[in-house]
Amino acid sequence: MLFQVFSFFRFLWRSGNAHGLHSPFVFSLYAHVINHDGHFEAYGVVENRRVELYHDATTIQIRDFGAGSRTGAGRTRRLRDIARTAAKPPELGQLLFRLVNHFQPRTVVELGTSLGLTTSYLALAATQARVVTFEGCPATAAVAQRTFEVVQVRNAEIMEGNLDDTLAPTVAALETPVDFAFFDGNHRYEPTLRYFELLNQHRTEHSVFVLDDIHWSEEMERAWEAVKQHPDVTLTIDLFYIGLVFFRRNQPKQHFTLRFNNLLDKVLERIKFLAS
Repeated sequence: MLFQVFSFFRFLWRSGNAHGLHSPFVFSLYAHVINHDGHFEAYGVVENRRVELYHDATTIQIRDFGAGSRTGAGRTRRLRDIARTAAKPPELGQLLFRLVNHFQPRTVVELGTSLGLTTSYLALAATQARVVTFEGCPATAAVAQRTFEVVQVRNAEIMEGNLDDTLAPTVAALETPVDFAFFDGNHRYEPTLRYFELLNQHRTEHSVFVLDDIHWSEEMERAWEAVKQHPDVTLTIDLFYIGLVFFRRNQPKQHFTLRFNNLLDKVLERIKFLAS
């Protein structure tokens, strides 16, 4: 936690907002998508399911192939605890919804399904898209499938098993390129870069990759820096919680560090609570 606090204040020092943005593409994305404060009907649908999970005391056995829980939770966990500590917050899920809604990808890949809340946001944002999500834990995947039924997601499919075994053959069999990818499957340096390189072989110059928890640990910060320096990457946007990666040709390499207003206040409240 201490590392994340230092990372956050370092981020605040470096970050900016729309003022001074000289890239029309980034300015429009930041002003009209990232910090959009309007409401979509899908928000209420997914958040109603989140509330159900908040009150669900059912226990499941967790099988984790990644870096483990940030809270140090054990293998036997209640759904309500997972929903409160491991699921992505509403603001982040809704940001992903807006990004997919804006870019309208044909194929979306998500590494890390969890309870299916974030997947639902991705799928409901582009109902004609094919959403392929990967989950290593069978019990968690079963809960996610129930989430899809509750929120009436019909365009998402779960691939169960270790990403090291399932990702490459599944992506190779896709009929269309990976237009949008959300990396939330393994918060370690080597796997993150390996999965990035794999999906990089199946994207176009218009694809959008989103990396989660880029400041979660020293490993993830190193992975994010490596992605930024990748020769195929031309534009990145660091929002602290996530990093956006673009491959747009014929433009100079640029990196932006911008404040995602919807979550900044919550982070500061959390830091004040821990310090009190």
